[in-house]
Amino acid sequence: MGEKDIKNLSEVGEATARRLRESGYGTMESLATAKVKELQKAAEIGESKAKKIVEEARYEGKSDQFVTAEEILNKRGDVGWISTGSDEVDNLFGGGVETQAVTEVFGEFGSGKTQLAHQISVNVQLPEEEGGLGGKTIYIDTENTFRPQRVKSMAEGVEIDPKEALQKIFVAKPANTDQQLIAAEKAQEIVEERNVKLLVVDTVTSLFRAEFVGREALAERQQKLGQHLLALHRIADQNNVAVLVTNQVQANPDAFVGDSARPIGGHVLGHSATTRIYLRKSRGSRRIARIVDSPELPEGEAVFKISNKGIGD
Repeated sequence: MGEKDIKNLSEVGEATARRLRESGYGTMESLATAKVKELQKAAEIGESKAKKIVEEARYEGKSDQFVTAEEILNKRGDVGWISTGSDEVDNLFGGGVETQAVTEVFGEFGSGKTQLAHQISVNVQLPEEEGGLGGKTIYIDTENTFRPQRVKSMAEGVEIDPKEALQKIFVAKPANTDQQLIAAEKAQEIVEERNVKLLVVDTVTSLFRAEFVGREALAERQQKLGQHLLALHRIADQNNVAVLVTNQVQANPDAFVGDSARPIGGHVLGHSATTRIYLRKSRGSRRIARIVDSPELPEGEAVFKISNKGIGD
């Protein structure tokens, strides 16, 4: 379904397709799951036309809606893993950061989220036998935390030419949530053309928090965030790509004992991420990674360190 162009729909012309894409509705799936009122506003069309677009998009997807469990198992056989640079963390993760999944890494400032994002952006370029996938990275940087100099030092640490490493990372810097949604849709095109094996969004929730302030804006924020995560899952699943999103934490007032930090994004992000990993500081350069939620990995912890050369044991 995702491979069909939205312009193939009878009710969608060039102008309507352009407005839909600009609003983040660039695929059949996004149209099939959209609300009629949303499409009316996004494409500047009437209710009747918006209804027909949703119905037709749903009809287009009927033929491949169900697959056998065996087909899913066979597809899972193509899953690859990107090494984090730490054997301990890789073992915890079942081999590294996996493809066909959205991995969420959350933690407070300085816990190593962006360091991990940089490290796997480099490591994905390594051959499979060295913990990579021989591929490139798309890095969506929402907080201006991407540092080319850090990529260079990490590349030297794994004996990759720093200039080549930088050339294999495509960076987008969205200024608002609309641009962030469009960046994800554009990423789909680049993934198919450029042998991209990793998509990073650092940080996934920050622009949504800044733009949708107050309880009255919460429903719209979560709806838009859900739409964004759906696009990320589609990229991971259809292209055998690893998606890593970083996330911030906030204090949990209900926690009287233990760690009171909880990830931002609520149930929308909590139920969307395939695997959730909590990073926290330890002594000096040490950090602790803990699996909080995963469909197949047991809960556990691993200690790693961050040095000038990158992440290691």
